Amino acid sequence: MAELKKTKGPKLADPVAATIDTASQEMIARAQKMGIDTVFDRAVQMKPCAIGMQGICCKNCSMGPCRLPLPKGGIEGEDTRKGLCGATANTIAARNFIRMIAGGASAHSDHGRSVAEVFRSAARKETDAYQIKDVNKLLEIAPFLDVAVTVEEDGEVKDRDVDEIAVEVAEKAINEWGKPEGELLYAKRAPEALYEKWKKNGVIPRNIDREIVEIMHRTHMGVDQDYKNLIKQGTRAAIADGWGGSMLATDLQDVLFGTPYPLQSEANLGVMKEDHVNLIVHGHEPVLSEMIVAVCQKPEIVEYAKSKGAKGIQLGGICCTANEILQRHGIPSAATFLQQELAIITGACDAMVVDIQCIMQNLANVAKCFHTKLITTHPIAKMEQDNVIHIEFDEHYALEDADKIVRMAIDNFANRGAEVMIPRQKATQVAGFGVESIKYHLGGTFRGDYYTLNDNIINGRIRGIAGVVGCNNARTRHNEGHIQVVKELIKNDVIVLTTGCNGIACAMEGLLTPEAAAVHCGPGLAEVCETVGIPPVLHLGSCVDNSRILLAATEVVKAGGLGKDICDVPVAGSAPEWMSEKAISIGHYFVASGVYTVFGVTLPTSGAPVFHDYLSKELEKVYGGKWDLEVDPIKHAQLMIAHIDKKRKELGIDKARERVLMDMADRQALDA
Repeated sequence: MAELKKTKGPKLADPVAATIDTASQEMIARAQKMGIDTVFDRAVQMKPCAIGMQGICCKNCSMGPCRLPLPKGGIEGEDTRKGLCGATANTIAARNFIRMIAGGASAHSDHGRSVAEVFRSAARKETDAYQIKDVNKLLEIAPFLDVAVTVEEDGEVKDRDVDEIAVEVAEKAINEWGKPEGELLYAKRAPEALYEKWKKNGVIPRNIDREIVEIMHRTHMGVDQDYKNLIKQGTRAAIADGWGGSMLATDLQDVLFGTPYPLQSEANLGVMKEDHVNLIVHGHEPVLSEMIVAVCQKPEIVEYAKSKGAKGIQLGGICCTANEILQRHGIPSAATFLQQELAIITGACDAMVVDIQCIMQNLANVAKCFHTKLITTHPIAKMEQDNVIHIEFDEHYALEDADKIVRMAIDNFANRGAEVMIPRQKATQVAGFGVESIKYHLGGTFRGDYYTLNDNIINGRIRGIAGVVGCNNARTRHNEGHIQVVKELIKNDVIVLTTGCNGIACAMEGLLTPEAAAVHCGPGLAEVCETVGIPPVLHLGSCVDNSRILLAATEVVKAGGLGKDICDVPVAGSAPEWMSEKAISIGHYFVASGVYTVFGVTLPTSGAPVFHDYLSKELEKVYGGKWDLEVDPIKHAQLMIAHIDKKRKELGIDKARERVLMDMADRQALDA
């Protein structure tokens, strides 16, 4: 009889090679012992398409897909590669690139639309669950939407009724998605020089939806076949996202739920508790998670949990829903994007409630191995698996829906298996920074201003500013790129503004505390952080809150001394482990706003060298910002520092300056 051959199982990820986070390493190893596959294993088993990664595969008609691989020796002379229709590599790469912008802008801006619709319901008093929490923020944003906050009556200027203002703001905001004429109102929030630059180049958005639809039309087979013209439309759509849909989402969320201010919390899987009901919210829209927070704090709900044998309810977050409830309520961040399956693998997750974006379908398969209830809540985001529960959220019955979900989690507490394994790792974080709170930290209640920040950039204590944002990517070692880039920046006196999963990664590493400055920063930044009492890495919220970085940069320009446009400021952007189409839209609206922006992992343009060079060289001549790619995290950070140093030299502030002891007359002259 022939000897039976032993069959090998699928290749599994090395937990240590997969992530720098020890909690995640423990959970990956546990999953492998239990025979549960995770994204880390699948990344080892499935290799990416090299041609697709380079952006040179076109499947926009059924004559394709047409694949245009680069010759092994590179291109010498004329590039003769063509698809069946004759589309060049530059056309194909540009079409693919701006379709990614359209996808990312759609995701962020549709999030903003949903918030605007809930805001309108609250303004019209159609729901009892939501109220205007930050009237000052409402009055601040109203003029940018052409809504007057005062009215003249009988020769006197009087304040308008707040409810009346709120209704008009809601209507004007929703109008930004589809108005038939005019331009994006928030575009004028940019520095005047930047606005005029956009106007001159014809990229001021008309409305949010139109720019996305036009991308889909232009990239249809046989329409726009000029990579420069294609990227012009991509720029228009990206601006509509960053200075439109995303910025409106941030502003309206602040008005509804409160503008964030710094608070202390914790991060990593160790925030889960074995003797508590563990309820995890995951996704991006805070309209439901805000209600879940409110319900979990009700005394009768806490008592109900205790009646089921739990000591209380531990709420935690994943991805940007985590950042939303963190920055307003101090709810701990349980996990980044790549850790979502691992939260269930602890065996302690009684319910995971998801809304939209970055939610892996494999969560349903992992949940089958445990007692976890997986609950989808959004009409556009369902799963096909039969073990997934769908409770469709309606803002008119928000508290009732949240109550139902929380009670379902509590009832499931008794169904846990015996093998609960919660990693012990967690770290303290201070989050909830924003344009307003940074202003307060720099100058206090009466002198809040960005002048202090500018002054410290000019005198060299702070070398420059970096926005480091974005997701995780299973094609890289989880969190390593994020942490190495950030540490290299702050070591060289560059203050970091962070959002999204980069913010959670930095929290897990202990970089979001004031004490981190003395350990990780150069002497100048460390001194500033100690004096002001802030971390060297400021957590500004979720991925739609990248708009806060744009507005902070605008405040720096307004404060004076560092140029008249964002492209003049010593600032750079980074997404070390980017993954989604949203990142391409974010990256491009930063480039169009004048920010040098470096991505890690890959850029889907490398297969079309002419188009790639246009993004990484020529765009800087148009908008002042440009794209770059660097996979190595240290080199990535050093590119950003080199750009910051270049801007310092152009401003004439590249030389060390002596400290000046100012008398009262000197100080008064500053305010003149």
